[in-house]
Amino acid sequence: MAELGPVAWPPAPIRTARLVLREPHAGDRAAFIDLFASPEVCTYLGGPRPRDALERSVPGTPGRRPGQFVVARDGTMIGMITIDRRDAERPGHLRPEGGEAELGYLFLPAAWGHGYAAESCAAALDWFAGALPGEPLVLCTQTANDRALRLAARLGFTEVTRFEEFGAEQWFGAWTAMR
Repeated sequence: MAELGPVAWPPAPIRTARLVLREPHAGDRAAFIDLFASPEVCTYLGGPRPRDALERSVPGTPGRRPGQFVVARDGTMIGMITIDRRDAERPGHLRPEGGEAELGYLFLPAAWGHGYAAESCAAALDWFAGALPGEPLVLCTQTANDRALRLAARLGFTEVTRFEEFGAEQWFGAWTAMR
């Protein structure tokens, strides 16, 4: 995967006690649309996108790209995790040139409150630590997103800085595997 470095993509599915992290399949299309059309999911992401626009634009096999995992429970998509390079033009970096690997995640509201985000993000962090040992991973979220801040702390991210972006205060943290 060129975006993250010399990592074979897709990796074998990652299994946790209750979940599987895997590449997207055509059967995930409706869940992708539900994620991005959800006012609850997109509260801190600039708001939902119109469902009809998503129906027209989401491909048959959505999100199939390096760094994107579907999180499935009992074979059904409940969320997604992304690991992408942070755009150097955005604020918040560990190094002057930017380009740090950044963790992102979204879960359908029905999956909230069950620990699925923590379980699947921990598995993604473990995969990342093995794939790119010693490389830090960053996470950015609005300070108003209490749930995301609690999860960041639980996963071991530490605050680096705060800044204003998209009309809101952002929390920017970093994680480095201790292998």
